[in-house]
This record gives sequence, structure tokens and C-alpha cells, in this order.
Amino acid sequence: MMSWATAFRLRQYAKASLWIIPLLGLVLGVLLADAAVWLEGMIQLPEHWRYSPSTASSVLSTIVGAMVALLGFVVTIGILVVQQATGTLSPRYMRLWYRDRLQKAVLATFTGTFAFAFSLLRLIETDFVPNLGVTLAGTAVAVSLLLLLIYLNRFIHNLRPVAIAALVSGAGRRLLERGLALQAKGTLSAGEPKEPLPDGPVTLVRTERGGAVQGINAAGLTAAAERHDCVLVLRHPVGDFVPPGAALVAVHGASPDGHRAIDHRELTGYVALGVERTIEQDPAFALRILVDVAIRALSPAVNDPTTAVQVLNHIEAMLHNIGRVELHRVYTLRDRRGHPRLVVPGRSWEDFLQLALTEIREYGADSTQVCRRLRALLQGLLGALPERHLPPVRAQLTLLDEAVAQAFTDPARRATALIPDRQGIGGGSGEAPA
Repeated sequence: MMSWATAFRLRQYAKASLWIIPLLGLVLGVLLADAAVWLEGMIQLPEHWRYSPSTASSVLSTIVGAMVALLGFVVTIGILVVQQATGTLSPRYMRLWYRDRLQKAVLATFTGTFAFAFSLLRLIETDFVPNLGVTLAGTAVAVSLLLLLIYLNRFIHNLRPVAIAALVSGAGRRLLERGLALQAKGTLSAGEPKEPLPDGPVTLVRTERGGAVQGINAAGLTAAAERHDCVLVLRHPVGDFVPPGAALVAVHGASPDGHRAIDHRELTGYVALGVERTIEQDPAFALRILVDVAIRALSPAVNDPTTAVQVLNHIEAMLHNIGRVELHRVYTLRDRRGHPRLVVPGRSWEDFLQLALTEIREYGADSTQVCRRLRALLQGLLGALPERHLPPVRAQLTLLDEAVAQAFTDPARRATALIPDRQGIGGGSGEAPA
């Protein structure tokens, strides 16, 4: 049987593929053409829906050529998007762009219309014209053009860094909501299990191929541990790169041989490894993309601190969502009887905060706008988050003070850079009055 990890990778491939849905559209176009010919003899069409063989051939030939040209146009747009994303945004963003459903719908409509028109074209004879099909082909062209306009409008607007930041932060927020739902069910608890791990040998399950941990099947691992009456400890969190031969899972309580032996291939089949990270189970990856966009804007080649400030708006929103969650470096999943079965490494609030701010502070330390926005962000966190999350925020404020002092030697410029401003420059000094 196919393992969960293999199925996960296939789903990832299907979501990112730009040819599967268009291929289905191609097949559907052929089938709809046959259906239109079958209905031709069953439906009495109005006189103005009837075409001569030469007119029908010209119309369908034009549609076939137009669809091929439009496909080439969309492919050209795709190449431009890749160039822009890798040059001025973040290559990691492409993982999300490939999955856009509208883009796949446009490609499927074009290929389907092409196949529909071509299938009808080969059926035209001097004594037979698929009048219904020609009319439907014209309607399909109109739908294709409408979708093309919607596609252009969407990607012209969505390729702006701030739109990308909104898209990525929204995906990260949904991941956090899933984690909260698991905690609410009681199957996921923060921290290591209070009960001691089972006595006996500890067996290390190693990976052969290596790769980035893209996702884990927590339910499958928990069920396997329950069947073998053991506790499984994952050695790497989602997002880590695991080299070939490294330990992936530590098995506590199951003997390496005998009736309690656990199949190592079964366990590795519940952990999906790939060439790069994905966003399905990794909210830190969403932050990684946002930070990449911000520091690209702060690079000397781009020199656009305003874009970095706009991205910081969405980073702040995501940090507020993360800060309201009880975060720990370790989580424990329990079975139906409440026994600990799976220990999973996680990320603490400090880990997320460092990921979100460290590089932006380092690359934007000489920008008054970025320093002021970072200070407003940190002060906003101080006023909104619970006390247990505030020490790392204060530590980040101290690091920001040191960066400003080092970058701005002139007292007047330093004083300006130390003012919190949610717009970077121009939003007013300090927080709004209560």
C-alpha cells in the first residue's frame, strides 16, 4: 500500500502542478464535443443558429488558433511572474503561486475550448455542420476572455508585495487556527509528558533519503505507538532539513525484535520529506516568506524601505496571532485513554519573534523608517500580549536600541529613529492616546 508520506508528496505535486487540471480540461473538451454532436439531432435550433460549412470551418479554425495564442500569452505571464518573484520578492512565494486555482481554471478553459473546437472541426462535412457545437464554441471563447480579464486583474494586483504579504499571513493564520482546534480537543497538550517515558531500549529510526520535513501524520504515528504500547519522539520539527542517515524518530518502550517490534518503514511512511519546506503544517514558513520579501526590499539593489514597512504590518498581525497561543518547544499527543504516545518538537514564542525581526533589524538598521516601524511593532506587542511573552519582546527592543545607536551616530538623527511610528515616517509620534 502507498504510505502516507508518498500520498502527501503526490498531493503536493498535484497542487503545484500546472498541467494536470489543463489536461482534464482537454479531455473534457473532447467529451463535450461528442455530447454536442449527439444533441445536434435531438434539438431543433433556431434558424439564426445555423451555419454554412465554410462559415463553421472558419469560426472553429479561428477559435483553435486563438486558444493556442492565449495559452502562449498566459505562459508568458507565468514566466514574468517567476522572474519577478525570484528577483524582487521571494522564491519561496512560488510554492503558493503555483497553487492558484484561478490560473489553473484559465488554462483548463483554454485547453478545453481548443479541444472542443478542434473536435468539431474535423466533423464538418458538406452535408453536416455541428451548429450547436459552433455556437457553444463561441460561448466558450467569451467565457475564456472573461476569465482572462479576471486573471490579469488578479495577478496585476496580487503581485504587489503587500498583496503577497496579505496572502501569506492569511495562510499562516489558518495554520495557527488548526493548532488551536487540536488543543481544544484535548489530543494535543503543551510540554513534555508528565509521565516518565517507558523503560527499555530506545530504538532510533533513521531516514534513508533525507530532505526537509514537510509534514507528519500525527494521527498515524499516535495509532502506531498505541498498537505497540510505546512512545514515539520525533527528533526534528516540521521545516527542518534532515540529512540522509539521520535519526528521524526515537522509539521508547518497543523492543527492536520480538512481538513488540515496530516496523521502521511504517514510521518513516508517516513523515513526509521533500526538497523544500511547505506551508501545510509550518506556520514559521509563512513568516520566512514575509521576512524574505522585506529584506529583498531593503537590499541596496531595490532600496525600498516603504515596502518593508508594509510587510511589517502583516508580520505584526501574524505575531499578534502567534502571541495569543500557548507555545512550547515540545508538544505531546495522547491516545484515547489519555496515555502519551507522540512527542513532537515545536517552536517557542521567542523562536517566532527572532525569525520575524532579526534579519529585518539587521538589514534595515540604517533606515529611519524601518527602525521607527519596528519600535511601534514591539511596543504594540508589549501592550497586547500576556506577561509570559513579554521578556523576549523587551530583549528585541534592547537589540533595536543597540542597532540604532550603532547606525545613527548623530544625536538628532538617532532621536528621530527612536520614535515609534506605525507608518515608518509620517504616521505621527508614538501611540495614539487612549
